[in-house]
Amino acid sequence: MVKTWDQLEELQPTVLKMLKNSLLKHRVAHAYLLEGIRGTGKKEIALLITKALFCDSLLEGYKPCETCHNCRRINSGNHPDVHKVEPDGLSIKKQQIQDLQQEFSKKGVESSRKVYMISDADKMSVSAANSLLKFLEEPNSQTTAFLLSEQPQQLLPTILSRCQILSFKPLSPLAMINQLTENGVNPMKAPLLAQLTNNLDEAYELNGDDWFAQAQKIVVKLYEVLRKNPLEAMVTLQGEWFTHFKEKEQINRGLDLLLLIFKDLLYIQLDKQEQIVFKAESDRLRQYALETSGRRLSDQMSAILEAKRKLAANMNPQLMMEELVLNLQEGSSFV
Repeated sequence: MVKTWDQLEELQPTVLKMLKNSLLKHRVAHAYLLEGIRGTGKKEIALLITKALFCDSLLEGYKPCETCHNCRRINSGNHPDVHKVEPDGLSIKKQQIQDLQQEFSKKGVESSRKVYMISDADKMSVSAANSLLKFLEEPNSQTTAFLLSEQPQQLLPTILSRCQILSFKPLSPLAMINQLTENGVNPMKAPLLAQLTNNLDEAYELNGDDWFAQAQKIVVKLYEVLRKNPLEAMVTLQGEWFTHFKEKEQINRGLDLLLLIFKDLLYIQLDKQEQIVFKAESDRLRQYALETSGRRLSDQMSAILEAKRKLAANMNPQLMMEELVLNLQEGSSFV
């Protein structure tokens, strides 16, 4: 779905303020490096500024109209003077950059302006990067480059020095929730996803992932078993947890979900119900919150964080989980 200027400004206000000023003052740089983690809007904003450069009917002097012939063709990926380069396999090859240079040696099809966008620019081979450097050293005033990267430290310093660097910040939980719900994610699920990741792409993947849906059910069940019948917790670990959470990354995700349950209980005790993320379980969680203390919850959250640390240090996952369950049970029940 194509996002408007106003929608993208919610995601990256600082980046768009800088670009707005450049457009209004007609001082667009010949090369930009858009750097930040996946899912923070780099590609969408590169396309947005590309539309602003070609738009026939700019709004307020900088916003693309989204309806003119050029805007529509850029949105559909069919503009003859907008060129995109993406990795061919694991890397961007020298030949891809040479093909781009050859294309740009020709006159623009419809105007003198041309734009090129290189996704995953850090994956350029050494020879490709050197070819691009020659291209950047002789900028044409009517040519604009957008280099997109999650790992800018992998790029040649000489390439970095020839780009205006725009850093994309991780999305805030509130911005994440708004974006997710606007794009069809159930409002009951969006807060949980926004706590687990600030990467929109990853959040959408989790939302449609059957494994993740089942993971939430198992984590809630483990918590309830710990509450009601601690002796059954080891049975639940063997029968359900270890069969579902197999890889290290999956176990870590399970621990994150478990931690969020305890956080929800603490938020309820602090009368911050609006911050709970297990929305579907909110009625039961309110009841459970009455049956424990803030100190107990704090100790239990510390135990989960310690388990995550041990997992990262490569402790045997089965021993780590069994130890965690015992730590969560310590004391007189959950009181």
